[in-house]
Formats: sequence, C-alpha cells, structure tokens
Amino acid sequence: MSGAEQPLAGIVVVELGHSVAAPFAGQILGDLGAEVIKIEKPAGDDARTWGPPFVDGAAATFQALNRNKQSWVMDLRDPVHLARLQALIDTRADVVLQNMRPGQVDALGLGAAAQRARKPSLVYCNLGAFGAPGPLADRPGYDPLMQAFGGIMSVVGEPGGNPVRVGPSIIDMGTGMWAALGIVSALMRRQTSGEGAVVDVSLFETATAWMTMYASQYQAGGVMPGKNGSGQLGIVPYRAYRTADGDLVVAAGNNALFRRLCEVLGQPGWATDPRFIDNPTRVQNAATLYALLEPAFLARTSADWTTALDAAGVPCAPVQNVAQMLDHPQTRALGLLQPVPGSSIPMLGLPVRFDGQRPQPRSASPALGQDTP
Repeated sequence: MSGAEQPLAGIVVVELGHSVAAPFAGQILGDLGAEVIKIEKPAGDDARTWGPPFVDGAAATFQALNRNKQSWVMDLRDPVHLARLQALIDTRADVVLQNMRPGQVDALGLGAAAQRARKPSLVYCNLGAFGAPGPLADRPGYDPLMQAFGGIMSVVGEPGGNPVRVGPSIIDMGTGMWAALGIVSALMRRQTSGEGAVVDVSLFETATAWMTMYASQYQAGGVMPGKNGSGQLGIVPYRAYRTADGDLVVAAGNNALFRRLCEVLGQPGWATDPRFIDNPTRVQNAATLYALLEPAFLARTSADWTTALDAAGVPCAPVQNVAQMLDHPQTRALGLLQPVPGSSIPMLGLPVRFDGQRPQPRSASPALGQDTP
C-alpha cells in the first residue's frame, strides 16, 4: 500500500509523545498513511537513549516505535516555540496525540479543552497513566507499575514464584493500540458530523482490560485467580511441556482433542478415565493429569512431537526464541519483517493487511530535529 491507497493519507497528526505508548500510537497512524509530526524536547525523546543496543544513531527501542514520522525540536517553555506549535495545530492538525505529565499540557495552554475550543474539528487524544478522574489521576505510571497495579503480575509466572513481568510492554503498546483505535473511530465519526472529539485512554484501563477473563472468573466463582505458569485457568490440558530438546505448548482444549492427544501419547485409556472424562474433571484433577503428561513428553524431541500432533490434529507450538520466530517460514511468508527506507535493519511491520497488502514503511525513525522548520 502506498500513497492514496493508505487509509489515513491526508491526515496530519501532531504527536506530543515520548517513551512507548504515544509513540507506538503515532507509528500505527503513520503506518496507515498519516503525516505524523513528532514534537521533541531539545534533548529528544528519552527512548532515544534506552540502550544498548543502538542502531542508526539511536536506541533500537526508539527506532522500533518512531518510523514514518517527522521530528520537530521545540522548547515549549519558549513562547516563540509554543506559538509556532499552536500555529501548526491551528492550520494543519487533524489529530493531537499526547502523553505528557498530568497537567502539563493544560499549563501550556495545549490541553484538550483549549484546543477543541479553538478548533472544534480536532481529534485530541490523551494517553494517561491512571485516567483523568479518580484519586490517582495525578500520579505518573509506567508499564511494570501497571502490570503490578492492574493485577497482571498476580497471574503471571509459576505457582509460588516471585512476581514476573510480561516481557513485552503490553500495557504501553496496548494503550497505544487503544489510542489509535479511538482516534480512527473519532475521525470516522467526524466525516459525517464535522465535529472532532476528545479520546481518553490510560495505562491502568489497558491493564484492567487484559484482565477481563480473570475478573469474570473471579466474580462468577469467587476463587482468586493465581499463577498458572504456561497454563490457562479453566482449561486442562493447555500448557507447555519439557521435551527431549526444548519446550512444546499443547492446547487440547476440548474432549475430542484430549482423546487424540492420549492416542498420540500411546495412552488412550486416559481419555476414558473418570478423573479426566471432561474438561471440568480435568481442571479438578489437573495436578494428577500433568504428572502423567510431563514424563511422557520427555521421551521425544519437540520436532517429533510436533509432527505426530499435527498429524492427529492436536494444536501445538514449540517455544521459539526471537531468532527462530524471525526466521520461520511463516513469518517470512507473511512479509512481517519489512525493509525500512533509511534503516540499516528491517523492522516488524503493522500486523494488519488491506486487500492482501501490508502497509509499507515510508521512512525510518527521524534524526532528532531533522524536520524542524
């Protein structure tokens, strides 16, 4: 996809963003064709220094979150720079996207109320920590804090183990995704109404959204969800097993799949054992069942088990590292790893296709201030 084929071609986004959440939202919009103007302080987005590793003059983390953007350096404490930014918003911006400290944009006159009063067609998106109302509205927040506060760490890791953070920044990046979805929805509504909107998303709300199933299970059953390692509360067997040479996740989530799994393992009688006859009994007797499954999987390699389970129609997947994932034929067939003009390394592209085509990056992340007028 290029040029006019890109869904957001012609949309101008002003990103007052730093770190991960707002930059990721801006990158999504840029990948979809929007012109994204990133406003950076004179020292630059903090993420530029989040390394090593560094590539093309900035941290790899920054490069992964800021393609398809311009970089304008502005000192917003300088009235001249502030006036220039205001003129940009007044004359060109369709969207303002910001994740500055609570209260900072309002103190500068750049908050949603002031900007929407000046320009009713503007879509203004706030990416906050805890959300605008409430006793914690003024507190800052970061991904690991929200994984803790939102309950995610209480259900991640092995039973009895220390708190474990999910490795990818799922809160920051998830909030960026919600921001992009909210912005696109507001732009779609604007096409008929002419009116913009204020879109509010926050790290805490994203964290609670990831806990949707756990919250429902707790409210329905009154049992506090705990850590299940690679498993899933309420479904058995549905987890990873150590094999002769690695680890393999097997998802036998219904009775038919469990029966086929038992046949592959050479234990068809397990499928008719009263302790394992259906999913509720397997959940009740999970420890007993896993004690039988674990030594069985040690007998063969992950590749051997994958071949046998695939032939039987039992869903499974080896636990791959980053290099294996990037080099897998499926990753390559989908064209997920894309060359980026101006970048010395390829990047993972937007995980969506339109009419079979994935949006193609137009430019690498900008050098600090390279587009400042």
